[in-house]
Amino acid sequence: MSTLAVRNVTYRYGTRVALDDVSFELENGRFCALLGPNGAGKSTLFALLTHLLVTREGQIEVAGHDLAHAPRAALGKIGVVFQQQTIELDMTVDQNLRYFAALQGLSGRAAARNIDAALDRLAMRERRGEKARGLNGGHRRRMEIARALIHDPQVLLLDEPTVGLDTASRRAITEHVHDLADGGLTVFWATHLVDEIRPEDDVVVLHEGRVLAHDRASRIAGQGSLIDAFIAMTDRAPQRQVAL
Repeated sequence: MSTLAVRNVTYRYGTRVALDDVSFELENGRFCALLGPNGAGKSTLFALLTHLLVTREGQIEVAGHDLAHAPRAALGKIGVVFQQQTIELDMTVDQNLRYFAALQGLSGRAAARNIDAALDRLAMRERRGEKARGLNGGHRRRMEIARALIHDPQVLLLDEPTVGLDTASRRAITEHVHDLADGGLTVFWATHLVDEIRPEDDVVVLHEGRVLAHDRASRIAGQGSLIDAFIAMTDRAPQRQVAL
């Protein structure tokens, strides 16, 4: 059963085509990497998935809800971690999460229960009283992921979530999110870093606004490495101008 379906989606910035007839479906409880170089169209796709941009060309469906016709229902099934930091630095971890819970319509015991569960999933419970400003980059990211899980979404979207983190923090965040997928959450992880992808992960290869492949990483790699397959695939693709 697919939790997220993108069907024949095209998006243009004026005359420039950013996404060209993009189609794929994500299975429930799978980690899927959206792999593409800078300028592939990943940010445009995420803007469409989160309803920051709207297109009439194609369809996006989240947990059975059409994003165009039932945006509130569809977006309620999504948790999002954007590339740019979106936390209040002078608030504590707990205050940040309670504020977001209130925006999601959660309060009282329901909010406390969901916050505790989200913090436990990201091994952040002991940090709840600390101000966000005092956290390192990796723990700030964990807090943002915990925040994205408060309303118990079925799909977690992460747009280049490890940008700017050191190697140890990148590895920790990647492992935490893989654990979430193992627990039944559908994860869509945009990246240009092949080392964040495991052989058993699903991969959508996006290049210049087009999907070049959608399969398990091990099958895309074949007898070689995923990075070699990715380079060969994108080098063979016709070159054209594409917007971010």
